Amino acid sequence: MLETPRLIMREYTTSDIDAIAPVLSDPRTMSFWPVPFGREDVERWVGRSIASYREHGFGRRPIFLKETGELIGDCGIMLSMVDGELRNDIGYILHHPYWGHGYAIEASRAVMDDAFTRLGLHDLYANMPCDHDRSRHVAEQLGLQRVKEFNNTRNRDIRTYLYMIRREMVEGGK
Repeated sequence: MLETPRLIMREYTTSDIDAIAPVLSDPRTMSFWPVPFGREDVERWVGRSIASYREHGFGRRPIFLKETGELIGDCGIMLSMVDGELRNDIGYILHHPYWGHGYAIEASRAVMDDAFTRLGLHDLYANMPCDHDRSRHVAEQLGLQRVKEFNNTRNRDIRTYLYMIRREMVEGGK
């Protein structure tokens, strides 16, 4: 489990499917994805993270508000093919009512710290559509640096930024 001043993140279980479905199926929240998720997509999303925990020791995690226990999104790392290369891809999805409160930065910082300390990963990547200003802001606030721009064949062939951070770039990282 990862804990921040305002958030709790733990590994997904299949019992989280109903709680995360309204987030992943919301058209506004998922406006930068090819389409909002249907029920089967949500089940695959959660199942892929569960499998990734076993295989790699990491995956996406549901984000809960400490104060209320409400599930407001997810954040984590998946080993993903990004522009033709397998990468440790950090990602975050917050339900739109929670945008602008710093939750994505807070959750991602905890995931990033865990990746570099407990997991011993050497680098993390984030990709987002070039016009996704909020996501780009999160990556930049975390210290990730833009390394390239590409057409994302996995997301409607749209122009996409790729950001990266190495463990040694993080203060105190070894």
